[in-house]
Amino acid sequence: MSIKAVIFDMDDTLFCEEHYVMSGFRAVGKWLEHPLFYDTAKNLFQSGERKMIFNKSLQQLRIPYDEFLIKEMLHVYRNHDPHISLHEDAVYVLNQLHNKVKLALITDGYLETQQKKFHALKLQDYFQTVVFTDELGRKHWKPSPLPYQMVSTTLHALPEECVYIGDNPAKDFVTAKKLGWLTIHIQRNDGTYYHDTHPETHLAHHKINSLRELTKLAELKPLFHYQTI
Repeated sequence: MSIKAVIFDMDDTLFCEEHYVMSGFRAVGKWLEHPLFYDTAKNLFQSGERKMIFNKSLQQLRIPYDEFLIKEMLHVYRNHDPHISLHEDAVYVLNQLHNKVKLALITDGYLETQQKKFHALKLQDYFQTVVFTDELGRKHWKPSPLPYQMVSTTLHALPEECVYIGDNPAKDFVTAKKLGWLTIHIQRNDGTYYHDTHPETHLAHHKINSLRELTKLAELKPLFHYQTI
């Protein structure tokens, strides 16, 4: 059976999530009115730090803080208007598939944050259906089956007619596979989960390093105007 619906993840699939993080650090630094905050937070992040970066940045800068200040900084970070752009291969693939197949998006994360990313990337003209899983409640973030079932129902596509493309094997593919979807792992060299390992049950049917490689997959070739990359 042919593919009728292509469903994408957003973060680190269509754009570089690290660019969003840096955009957020800039916004927080501007709000904090401290010229060294951005570089301090950036250096911590790029050294591998992923927890309590705001606390640790303030400690390094010898800025007194309390829980209220950290909450304010998180609010600024999550609600800023991000300066981000689509990966080149994402632009190519979305333009190729637009109006040729049904397109949908499933994305986890705080609702306001994900909506701002979505609009900053100007994705509203591409997708027929978008599921911000935070609207369904945290228990229905991936790998909950609900967002996948909602997309399949809304697009009137059978499970075997759906393909899901994402970057995080911890949550993206295990449920889609159980539902009978084709799954594709985009593993970018700069992706957040590039070095992670996962059990076989969580791995996708295919693994690619660029979305342009979709044109080489037998199941998706008919969706493209041509197959050269």
